[in-house]
Amino acid sequence: MTEAAEYTPPKVWKWEQDENGGRFASINRPVSGATHDKELPVGKHPLQLYSLATPNGVKVTIMLEELLALGHAGAEYDAYMIDILEGDQFGSGFVEINPNSKIPALLDTSTFKPTSVFESGSILLYLAEKFKAFIPIDPARRTECLNWLFWQMGAAPYLGGGFGHFYAYAPVKIKYCIDRFAMEVKRQLDLLDKHLADNEYMCGDEYTIADIAIWPWYSVVLNNEAYEAAEFLDAASYKHLQRWAKQIGQRDAVIRGRKVNRPFGPPEDQLHERHDASDFETKTQDKLNPGAT
Repeated sequence: MTEAAEYTPPKVWKWEQDENGGRFASINRPVSGATHDKELPVGKHPLQLYSLATPNGVKVTIMLEELLALGHAGAEYDAYMIDILEGDQFGSGFVEINPNSKIPALLDTSTFKPTSVFESGSILLYLAEKFKAFIPIDPARRTECLNWLFWQMGAAPYLGGGFGHFYAYAPVKIKYCIDRFAMEVKRQLDLLDKHLADNEYMCGDEYTIADIAIWPWYSVVLNNEAYEAAEFLDAASYKHLQRWAKQIGQRDAVIRGRKVNRPFGPPEDQLHERHDASDFETKTQDKLNPGAT
């Protein structure tokens, strides 16, 4: 393990582009806005999703598939893949929908003036309220649901941008950083495990947007699908969290939602674009490219 040399910050920070800045260094920059002109495609359905199957993107595709499973025809959607490593999120069309240049971004064309929605938590809440689903009606239960939704939005950066970056992606291993964020992630896992010891879902016996928000981030850690850190974090010891993650992972809508806008993993789990329910049977990468690995 290589320790970083001691660093003394300058009085005024200046951006120095570094090709050895880690996996996502090529897309990180200290300014906002578009870098190039590029219109976004628009499909036939009421909802247009521009995303990638990262945990934040998966939240939204799971939500949409769950809504469709309930029979909400207005939740039909076209999903287009945004390749963040290629800088698609800095195209002018995407920036117009989401000036923050982060996936996912949703355009609701069914409103009088198309409605742009960005930030995954905001999209989940928008869809839950639009279709009156996956959010409790009772004010106290609704508040509990939103507590956990916003907890996830605040907690995930410590898991991904903090622990995940320094443990898996940073060009040097820094013990202080890894220990600092591992401690916080362990605290989060313990919090969820204790809560789920007394609750089937995050809001008691009701499956809600709180579960849909939290599951994509924490299930991949438990299953060693992100950062290859399950053993390091002793993920197997969180029995109640493991039970919850497995239970949600077996839902048909979750299985479908994970495949959308996914350019990695087994070809049968990759549906780069989604325009119709039949695409899951006919347009995954194993069907489009037989023999691909």
